[in-house]
Amino acid sequence: MRICLLFLFILVSQLTFAQRNVKDGVIGTPMVGIHYTAIWPQADLAERYGYLNQIGLTAGYKTKRNWVYGVEGNFNFGSKINVKGMFSHLIDNQGNITEVGGVPAVVELFARGFNINAHAGKIIPVFGSNPNSGIYLSAGVGYMLHKIRIETTYDVVPLIETDNKRGYDRQTTGLSLHQFIGYSHLSSKSAIHFYAGFYANQGFTRYSRSYFYDTGLPSDPRIQNDFQIGVRGGWYIPIYKRKAKTIYFS
Repeated sequence: MRICLLFLFILVSQLTFAQRNVKDGVIGTPMVGIHYTAIWPQADLAERYGYLNQIGLTAGYKTKRNWVYGVEGNFNFGSKINVKGMFSHLIDNQGNITEVGGVPAVVELFARGFNINAHAGKIIPVFGSNPNSGIYLSAGVGYMLHKIRIETTYDVVPLIETDNKRGYDRQTTGLSLHQFIGYSHLSSKSAIHFYAGFYANQGFTRYSRSYFYDTGLPSDPRIQNDFQIGVRGGWYIPIYKRKAKTIYFS
């Protein structure tokens, strides 16, 4: 999240943005933005994670015909893990996992992942707004990765440290498709350029690890249906060219 915000701050500080009267007609302009998505996992993904947060960056171009083409990168994170008994074979009679010093260790699990996508969409002016704003439909294709992050910040548990984590993290990668339907607003009077609506993502993935330490079995080779639905809201910045200055000679 901090990296996304820092990137956007640097971008804003380095580029010059001029106001344009978007009510006069449809304009073509590059755009960059940042968004947040509240995600509810579905299908196979729901067996592994609960509610997820997503922070993303997008960059693209809106044409004079209101077509939008671009790329985006998203980082997913959460703290609800639905996989049960992952470390049951490491728990002693007291219900603890013991670290190297012989005392109970604190082991925390988190959901982590990302996806990178290319997308194309269309803005359809409605509701009497300016011709650059309206219903926004978009779809795209990309690459997805997600896994369980294992943290033992203050303890050392050799069986789940360094490379051993790979035997538990359920890392999964593969193709993903996504769709968005909502509203996009481009303003000529302020910096309030936003988009909001419903988001869906369908991942068709496989496990990256061949063997799970906790089950003692090979990973399932079948394709996983890692589906997501959510609500997205974002802010973007159209990058307008400076208007030419009129110079008079006497």
